[in-house]
Amino acid sequence: MDIKYTAEATSSGDARNGHVRSSDGVIDEAMTMPKELGGPGGGTNPEQLFAAGYAACFHQALKLAGGQAKVDIDSTSVEARVGIGPDAGSFGLQVWITATVPGADQETADQLVARAHELCPYSKATRGNIDVEVTAKV
Repeated sequence: MDIKYTAEATSSGDARNGHVRSSDGVIDEAMTMPKELGGPGGGTNPEQLFAAGYAACFHQALKLAGGQAKVDIDSTSVEARVGIGPDAGSFGLQVWITATVPGADQETADQLVARAHELCPYSKATRGNIDVEVTAKV
């Protein structure tokens, strides 16, 4: 693979109640464990950052899939939900992706979303590792 870009970020402090910062300073956030996991809540957390990244990455893959299929998908949106919970010995993640493709029929939307799931680097990275449920809405 010919790497074109590398993102860098550092976590410091008390991990989930610490701080994250990207090397360019664009991300500079206090981290707060969600109330549901026993923390104080009120700040960002790794699951939110992962959901935001996955949604944006999948959206780009959807646009690529639409372009390949010559389907107008300018008004699409992608929602990613990331759940965390205990598994055998630690914690695991589950992801739900909902891609909205206005103006398309359901069959076309389903095909585009399935193709986007094949193309998306986040989907490739998680495939076989965590449950990812992908849904198309029109």
